[in-house]
Amino acid sequence: MQRFFSTVLLFLLLSGLQSIFAQKNSFTFSGRDFLLNGKPFQIIGGEMHPARIPAEYWRHRIQMTKAMGCNTIAAYIFWNYHEEKEGVYDFSTWNRDLKKFIKIAQEEGMWVIVRPGPYVCAEWDFGGIPSYLLKYPDLKVRCMDPRYMKAATNYMKALADELRPLQITQGGPILMLQVENEYGSYGNDREYMKTLEKTWRSFGIDIPFFTGDGPTNFMLEAGSLPGCAVGLDSGYDQGCFDLAYSRNPGVPVFSSETYPGWLTHWGEKWQRPDTAGLLKEVRFLMDTKKSFNLYVIHGGTNFGFSAGANSGGKGYEPDVTSYDYDAPISEQGLPTAKYYALRKLLASYLPKGKSLPAIPEPVKSIETGKIEMRLINTVWKQLPPPTPVVQPLTFEALDQNQGYMLYCTKLIGHKSGKLVITQLHDYATVFLNHKYVGKIDRRLGENSIELPASDIAEPLLEILVEGMGHINFAQEIIDRKGITDRVSLNGMTLMNWVQYKLPMDEAFISHIGTLAGMPDPAQPGFFFKGNFQLETPGDCFLDLSAYTKGVVWVNGHNLGRYWNIGPQQRLYCPAMWLKKGYNEIVIFDMHVTEAVDVQGFAVAGE
Repeated sequence: MQRFFSTVLLFLLLSGLQSIFAQKNSFTFSGRDFLLNGKPFQIIGGEMHPARIPAEYWRHRIQMTKAMGCNTIAAYIFWNYHEEKEGVYDFSTWNRDLKKFIKIAQEEGMWVIVRPGPYVCAEWDFGGIPSYLLKYPDLKVRCMDPRYMKAATNYMKALADELRPLQITQGGPILMLQVENEYGSYGNDREYMKTLEKTWRSFGIDIPFFTGDGPTNFMLEAGSLPGCAVGLDSGYDQGCFDLAYSRNPGVPVFSSETYPGWLTHWGEKWQRPDTAGLLKEVRFLMDTKKSFNLYVIHGGTNFGFSAGANSGGKGYEPDVTSYDYDAPISEQGLPTAKYYALRKLLASYLPKGKSLPAIPEPVKSIETGKIEMRLINTVWKQLPPPTPVVQPLTFEALDQNQGYMLYCTKLIGHKSGKLVITQLHDYATVFLNHKYVGKIDRRLGENSIELPASDIAEPLLEILVEGMGHINFAQEIIDRKGITDRVSLNGMTLMNWVQYKLPMDEAFISHIGTLAGMPDPAQPGFFFKGNFQLETPGDCFLDLSAYTKGVVWVNGHNLGRYWNIGPQQRLYCPAMWLKKGYNEIVIFDMHVTEAVDVQGFAVAGE
C-alpha cells in the first residue's frame, strides 16, 4: 500500500511539473500597450551583446542588469560572427552559443528581445554583414540584390532554428524580434523590409516584431512596418512618441535605444555623456510608463578584428577595441557611478515593499608585473606563397576578410617622386628596396608619399596594408579593404604586382617561429614575444602604450588592435584566456623595432 501511494504521489508530482513547464506565456500588442499575459507591461531593457562578452561572464552581466532594475535583456546578433566562412554556421562554440545566453537570461528571471539584423550597425565590423560578400564587385546590400538576399535568407533560416524554441509562444523568454535596424537612415526599399518580415514568419518566428529608427518623419516612413511596434533611437521626449504614433498608428512605441553612453573612435577623447541628462530622460520614460531599452547597459569588448568604423571626419573613423561605451556596467563588468544613479532612480518606482536584488560581487582582477618582451621574428620572413596580379586587388577579392596584405612591384619608368594610393583602406607602411619610407593613414585623409631616388635599376616597392574595421553605418558601408583602386607614381599607374595574404588569424599566428639572428631595423613589421607566470588567473588590462600600432595575442587569443594615438592604451584580457603557470603574449607592431616590456594592470586606466 505504501508503495502504491508513493507511486501515485510521484505521478502527481511529475504531472504538476509537466503542467508548469508546459505553461506558455503570451506577449501581444493592444493599441499602444505591450501586454504580457494580457496585462500592460513596461519593458525596462538593458542591452548587451553575447559576442562582446566572454560566455563565462554572461550570467554575471545579466545579474548586474537585473540588480540595476531592468526586467529585459536586449541583444544584437551579429550575422558575420556566426557565419565567418560562407555557408558555415556556428551557434554552439563559446560565446556564439545563443541558446545558452538566452536560457541563462530566463533562469535569471529576465525577458529577452533579439535584434538579429541581418544588418545591425552596433559599431561592429560591416554592421554584422559578412565581408565575404564584398568579393562581388557590384554587390548591393540591405536591398533585394539576389546575392545579398540569398545569403541573408540562409542566415535567417539557420538562426530561426536556434531561436524558434526560445520564443515566448514556446515557453521561452523571447518577447520580440527586430526587423532590420535603423533602415530609415539608409534606404527606402519597402519590398525589402516586407520580405524580411515574411521570411522570419516563414521560418516559424511567431512572436511580435518591431523596427528601430531615429525619431524623424522620413526615417520612420522608410523604416517602419504596419503591425510592427515602433522602436525609437531614441525616444527622449513626448514629441518623439507622438510622431511615431502618427506615422504608424495602432501599435506600441518604445525607446529602443536610450543612450547612457556613446562610442569612441581612435584619436578622439573618451566619450563621457552627461549623467544628469540621462537621468532626466529615464525619469520621463518611467513617469509616463513608456517602455525603453538602455543601449548599452554593458558594452564589453571588440575582440580580434571585430571593431567597426564610421565614415565621418575626413572619410574614415575606426572604432577603438574597447566597447566600454561609458555604459553603466564597465567593460570589465563593474558598476559605475552611472549604474548606481540609475539603480537608485529605478528602485524609486518599485511597488511598496519591493526591492532590487543585491549587486553581484565583481569578477577578480589581477596585475601581472613587468613582462619582459623579446623580438622573435619579422613579417617579412613569414610570407606565404604570392598571388600575381596585374593591378592590386582587395582583401576580399582574395578571400581574406581581415588582417593585413603585402603588395609588391618593381618600378619601371618612374623610379621616385609622388606615390599616390587611390582609395587606400586603411593604413599602410611604405618601403623602397626594403627600407621604410613612411606611412599613409586613411583616417587623416592621406593618400600619398614621396619616394626617394635610388641607384637600383628596378627599385622594389613594398606596401604593407592594414585593413581596419569595415564601415558599419550609413551610405559608405561597402568598404573593401586593402588597395581598392590603383597605385600611381608621378601619374603613371603601376602594373604587375604580387600580393601576400597575412590574415593574422589563429592559424597564421600559431606558426610564428623564432628568427635566427636579428632582422633589419630599417624594415619594421616585427613580432615580439613575452612569457609570464601566474599563481591565480584573473581579468587584467595589458598596457601597450610603449608600442605604436598593431595587434596583441595572449595564449593565442586576439585581444584586438592597439594604437598609440589613443585614447585606449590598455586592452582587456579576460581571466579565462589566462592560465595558472606559464602564459605567452605575442605582439605584432608595424613600427616598433626594439622590444619593450609590457604589464597587466587591474584597471583599464585612461
